[in-house]
Amino acid sequence: MPEPLFRRLALIGIGLIGSSVARIAMQNGDLASEIVANARTQRTLDRVMELGIADRVEFDPAKAVEGADCVMLCAPVGAYAALAEAIAPHLAPGAIVTDVGSTKQSVIRDVGPLIPEGVHFVPGHPMAGTEYSGPDAGFLTLFDGRWCLLTPPPGTDPESVEKVAELWRRCGSMIEIMEPAHHDRVVAIVSHLPHLLAFTICGTADDLADESRQQVLKFAATGFRDFTRIAASDPTMWRDVFLNNREALLEMLARFTEDAQAMGRAVRWGDGAYIEDKILRGRVIRQTLIELKQA
Repeated sequence: MPEPLFRRLALIGIGLIGSSVARIAMQNGDLASEIVANARTQRTLDRVMELGIADRVEFDPAKAVEGADCVMLCAPVGAYAALAEAIAPHLAPGAIVTDVGSTKQSVIRDVGPLIPEGVHFVPGHPMAGTEYSGPDAGFLTLFDGRWCLLTPPPGTDPESVEKVAELWRRCGSMIEIMEPAHHDRVVAIVSHLPHLLAFTICGTADDLADESRQQVLKFAATGFRDFTRIAASDPTMWRDVFLNNREALLEMLARFTEDAQAMGRAVRWGDGAYIEDKILRGRVIRQTLIELKQA
């Protein structure tokens, strides 16, 4: 077995992503010699110890990062600024700080200025998830064959970037280095907009007159059912994502709105060729995802 990458890995937040990393670390032994978990409530920390997915738990994030050579922020991105402020004075010289947030410009804005001299900051985003949250939601194969995008700011220590990349490889991920603004535009269309649409369509269904609403829920076929799976996602996390990727999300929403109106016009005027072309393009995208093993 390879040597552990880190002596002590501190996970600040232990939801789906954090608890999956913790499980992998505890089982494989090649991520870190010691896993320390931090959470907002003692109840969560008690559950982490019951599950046996950390060596130690700490309620105070400042205490959790003491002596850690890798700190991973796994909380909703809206909490990052306050967390970074709390842990900054307690970070060990030479430590690496990374994260799992779905927005990257906001993370660099909120965390970057607080990172002390001599500590290396490597923002990251594992493109994996389910609609479940909390320490019970994690599992060993969450990252298998999935992409992890790293967005190191210019001048980041290359050795630290490689260590974070290797951590994710050992979790099962494939690695891509990406410029932060480009990352935010890409995830706006592949992740954030679909979630916004799912929350909205479920809200539309919920607002129907009671009789229609009951029928919608009773006869929900695959299309609506798939939206409800996405819409079951963690509300705090997604609120923070939308607000912290505002510009890119609104740009993609505007593009989608124009395309939806064009499709509506095609339906209104009976333009079968236009409708069929859109459906065929959707099929091609689905087939490509299957071929790339991302379906």
